[in-house]
Order: sequence, then structure tokens, then C-alpha cells
Amino acid sequence: MSPIGTTVGAIVALPEAAIAATLGGARSLAEAIVALPQLERDNASLRERNRRLIEENARLHELAAAYAGEAAVRPVVNLYDGVEARVVGFPPENESRAVTIDRGSRAGVHRDDGVLAANGVVGRIAGVGPFSSTVVLATDYTSRIPAVVRRGRWWGIARGNLTSIVVDYLPQDAALRVGDVVVTGEGRSFHSGAPLGTVTAIERGGATLYQTALVKPSADLGALDRVVVVPQ
Repeated sequence: MSPIGTTVGAIVALPEAAIAATLGGARSLAEAIVALPQLERDNASLRERNRRLIEENARLHELAAAYAGEAAVRPVVNLYDGVEARVVGFPPENESRAVTIDRGSRAGVHRDDGVLAANGVVGRIAGVGPFSSTVVLATDYTSRIPAVVRRGRWWGIARGNLTSIVVDYLPQDAALRVGDVVVTGEGRSFHSGAPLGTVTAIERGGATLYQTALVKPSADLGALDRVVVVPQ
């Protein structure tokens, strides 16, 4: 073919290629527009599946936490033949250090029964309804519990101090140490030996026969969930 023919062919082919490209683009656009509703349905389906997976994951985490909580208090239930309960409320105005549990007289709960968490004393039952009860925490100002410093068997009275426990009437000659473990003595609400807390500070009065220990509670009283009511 002559150069002129080649040039003419190329010139003719350019518009044809442009037209073909335009038609191809138009077809692709049309196909995309047709497929758009299906894509939206697919995206909606994926979003729904993702929502369900998130809900299922949250449910499984809740079940795992519940199982762990039950397993933690099971030895306490078995040791004292106690009543397992869950903390379901607290005074909104925080006028007292107390919580509400979901077990009452129908489950065998009685006033002045002791209440324990997996790692120590929570408080005592102050009020009982058919299906729920009020627990006054060991840190409440009205709480009084016989206490023993385990290392030396020194006796005192544990009272609430809002955020901690104070053990009064410990003998002046008791060689107390920070870190000493304090447990319950046998009393109205508790059997002996339940962990109350750990000594964090000691106050020795020069003019008295006694000394005082500040105690950090063994149980995390600000994050209670599963507890055990201990029958008297």
C-alpha cells in the first residue's frame, strides 16, 4: 500500500476507534448503572451481617464474663452453702455505701446475713424483700465487723470509713506491719477467717491502750457483680 493510502487509512481509523471507545464506555456505564441496585443490596446485606456479628461477639463476651464470675464465686458457695446473687443496683444519691442484689427471702436470704465476693468480705444484709435485698458494704459508716490480724491473732473491730476500713481497739503492744492481712472473727454475720483486707497504715496513740489500722478491702467494692450470701 502506498504511503498516501496508509495515511488515509489511519485517518479513517481514528474516528472509528474513538466511536468504538465511546460506545464501549457507554456500555460499561450502562452496565454499572444496571448493577448499582444489586451492589446496594449486597452492601446492605454485608452491613447487616456485620451488625449481627458485632452483636454476637458482644453476647459471647457477656456469656464468658458471666461464666467467669460464676466460676469465681463457686468455691465460696460450696464452702458456706451460700446463696449466689448478682449486684443489680446502688443508691443513686450515694447516701449510703450499699448495693442491691437480686435475691431475697424467697431464696433464703435473711437480715444480717454476711455477703462475700470471690476475694473477700462485701458487707451484710440490711433489708430483705421477696426477690431482692439491700447490702450495706463493709466501708459504710454503720458497718461493724469483728476483725482479726491474722499474723498475730490480734483482735479489733472493723468499721467503715467510706472508702476504706478502719480496725479499732487493736492492742497497743501488737507488732502490726503494713501488709498484714485482716480477716473476720466469728460474729453475727460472718464465720471466722473471711478476708477483710490488708493493712495500709497504722496509727499508734501514745495516751491510749489501743492502736488503729487502716485497711484496704480485699474485695473491689466499686466493681461488684457476683456475690454470695452466707447464712448465719
